[in-house]
Amino acid sequence: MGTVNKAGEATMKIREPVQFKGAPGSPYTRKMLAYLRYRHIRYELLIGNRTDALNLPEPKVNLLPTFYLPNAHNELEAVVDSTPLIRQFEADFTERSAIPEHPVLAFLNYLIEDYADEWLTKAMFHYRWYYEADIRKAGTILPRWNGIQAPEEQLQEMSKYISERQISRLYVVGSNDTTAPVIEQSYRRFLTIMDSLIQRQPFVLGERPASADFGIYAQLTQLAKFDPTPAAICLEQAPRVYAWTDLVDDLSGCPTNDDGWMAPESIGSVLEDLLAEIGRVYAPALLANAQALQAGQEQMETSIDGKPWVQPTFPYQAKCLQWINEEYAKLDNIAREQLDAVLEGTGCDSMIFK
Repeated sequence: MGTVNKAGEATMKIREPVQFKGAPGSPYTRKMLAYLRYRHIRYELLIGNRTDALNLPEPKVNLLPTFYLPNAHNELEAVVDSTPLIRQFEADFTERSAIPEHPVLAFLNYLIEDYADEWLTKAMFHYRWYYEADIRKAGTILPRWNGIQAPEEQLQEMSKYISERQISRLYVVGSNDTTAPVIEQSYRRFLTIMDSLIQRQPFVLGERPASADFGIYAQLTQLAKFDPTPAAICLEQAPRVYAWTDLVDDLSGCPTNDDGWMAPESIGSVLEDLLAEIGRVYAPALLANAQALQAGQEQMETSIDGKPWVQPTFPYQAKCLQWINEEYAKLDNIAREQLDAVLEGTGCDSMIFK
């Protein structure tokens, strides 16, 4: 028996232990690590050059984490992209699911996870390569994670190369002197929202973690726990969120009850502020990006939170918008009506094409 991935390709059932390549500085590696721990799925994490001797396949796009999973011919294939990977694991492993069965909760889980993966990561990349203290720490530590036994001279060369390369790529995520206030104010608002939310319930969708929690946690492993500038902000403004990040790191011992998801009738009051933040910043970014790509433009220009936003168009985020709408299309009429009522007035409704 097998499953079908996001591209519609058949796959064989995933075998344990799952092998994948990653690094501590990759939020998506941390996302999948925490997810696998919670799900009690055995894994082997390959760091640095440990994959060289194993003769493992190369991915089409070299991203972390890279999982090595069986395809329809039972041959190992290099697979990236955490969101569809989680859905593949959900199909093959049934215990301790991280996706709610209720269709409205499942959609919101997907939307919030996508926001974490694609918008909060802008803050992560921005802070890491915009401020001197953060550049210095990341430039020093990142190459050592992947080459802990490398000669010091080589590590110093790698530090210089990584820092210069990443600073030169800030524009890709939209980080510049004009957009910096938008990114930083959004991060601060998110911390306030998250602090308030976890005072009401331990996880985003109730008493048990969802994949959205692991998406948020992943970015916070860098923002709250590693990079000096955003970590100081988190400690000062939302120490509860700082502590929550530590707790989510390993939820393998967390008991899971079938009735642990929040009641659908409480969604609006609990998630209103978070959805409003997504609608305030992420929705206009996705829509402007899609419109610019459709017009054949290499750069998108829009206004986010009342301020100008300019960055190169990003084909992948056009797919994100498409996938959000595909998730909406899966809902029956009753679930759509319930979801529409939740999204109305948050700005998130602008992303849904009816």
